[in-house]
Order: sequence, then C-alpha cells, then structure tokens
Amino acid sequence: MASNKSGGDEEVRPKPKTRYKNKQRTLVFGGRRIGDRSRHLMKDLQDLMPHSKKEAKLDNKRNLKEVNEIADLKNCNNCIFLEPRKDALYMWISRIPCGPSMRFLVTNVHTMAELKLTGNCIKGARPMLVFDESFDEIPRLKMLKELMAQALGSPRGHPRTKPFIDHVFSFFYVDGRIWFRNYQIVYDAQDNTKIKSKPTLVECGPRFVLQPVRFLSGSFGGRTIWKDETFQTPKEGVKVGQKRKADRYIKRKRAKRARAAFLSSMDVPGDQYELNNVFEKDFKVDE
Repeated sequence: MASNKSGGDEEVRPKPKTRYKNKQRTLVFGGRRIGDRSRHLMKDLQDLMPHSKKEAKLDNKRNLKEVNEIADLKNCNNCIFLEPRKDALYMWISRIPCGPSMRFLVTNVHTMAELKLTGNCIKGARPMLVFDESFDEIPRLKMLKELMAQALGSPRGHPRTKPFIDHVFSFFYVDGRIWFRNYQIVYDAQDNTKIKSKPTLVECGPRFVLQPVRFLSGSFGGRTIWKDETFQTPKEGVKVGQKRKADRYIKRKRAKRARAAFLSSMDVPGDQYELNNVFEKDFKVDE
C-alpha cells in the first residue's frame, strides 16, 4: 500500500511468510560395538536424510532413556537409534520426548556401497514417501506410518534440502515385515520432443527389512501398546533349529536300531529244520 504523505500514514508491509514451517529434525546414531554393515547403514540413512543430525555412539545401552536427553540437547524431535546386540541389530524410531516409539528387528541389510546399483539420487534432495495399502488398514501400522513420515520425511524449505524430489522411500508390508526400498526417479530422455516424459524407478539402495517387535506409548519406554507374541530372537531361532536337528537325528538312530532288530528276528535258525541236510544224503536212482 502506497504511503499518504499528506495524511501522515505510514506504509504497512506484510510480513514475509517463511516456508520452513515443518521443523522436523531427526537424530540418527547407534550404540557402542555396532557392526561394520550396521555402521554403513547408519551412514546411508544420514546421507539420505538432509534434516538428520549425528552423534557419538552411546556407551550405556542398558538405559535407553538417555537418548531422550541427547536428542533434547541436539534440538531434535525425532530419533532413529540402532541398538546392537550379540545376535542381532534392532532399530528404534521414536518421537521425542513424549513418544510413541517402536522397536524393530533389522534383517537382510544391504548398503549402497555393497549393492552397486545403477540408481544415484542427489544428496540433499527431498524423498517421496510411499506406503502400501496395509498401512491404511491395520491400526498399528497407521500410527507407524505417521511416525515414519515425521522421522524420515524431509521438511520443505529446510536449509540443507534441495528444492526438488528425485527419489522415493517405499515401504511394503509383506509376511508381517516391512520391506524398505529406495528408488531414484528417472525421466525418459529418448524422446526430446515431449514436454512430459514417463518416469521410471531405478533402485539405488540401501535395502533392509524391519520386523515390528513392540510398540510403546512413551519414548524408549512406557506402556506397551502392541507386542508381537510370536516373535523369536535370532538366538532363540538358532536354538529351535538345533533342537529340530537333534530330534531328527534321534529319530533316525531309533529307526536304524529298530530296523536292525527286525532283520535279526527274521533270521531262520539252521538246527531246527530237517531240510538243512537234505542235499548231503545219498539218493538211489531207479534205472
């Protein structure tokens, strides 16, 4: 609005609208004694998420509530924590500081350096999050969808993000597990005459599988909202497999002894029959 010099009115200018409104910051780090492949996975997640922050490894893995204090010092409202165990790797996705949080068993991990795929997304570009229809039908997956969208989705207008989207984070719920894939969006450049070309997806990694274990109401603690009653740790699975092999071995040995006992019972003693010496006698042939 133009100023009126005669009336003495001052010029009123509207305040500029900032684009960076969804201020989501995610802390991505792991515990002490994390494996090589798990460390590379953590590095890939940090590179793919421009709104992520790094932190040194956590020493005290028994008290995970310390993660809330670390995230608060880093000014983060989301956290992805990789918890190493002797037999497996677990991933925590939590909303800081009040929750909720969910714990997963991470399996089938393949990093970007390991896969050597042809896809190559630009560092700092915003990802597009795609969930299958199961995340809109199962109640616990609805909350998990919102939790992952806040933790993994890069906010628009973040200082470290690029102003475009060139890759897709896809989540598929199959066989009680969540399969994560990262695809690059590639446009067909063969026909230069078309303004809009058909996009194609090229996988660029990493890839891993998340098995939900427990859903908690708080951040790294609280009341259990949902728990997988049929879940077995990898160590327990190895013990069950060893017990099955032992049972099969015992059954095979018992069957072998029963077969030997049956064959020994079928032997005919030679002393009890007169036919044993029938060919040793002399026979007279009538002429």
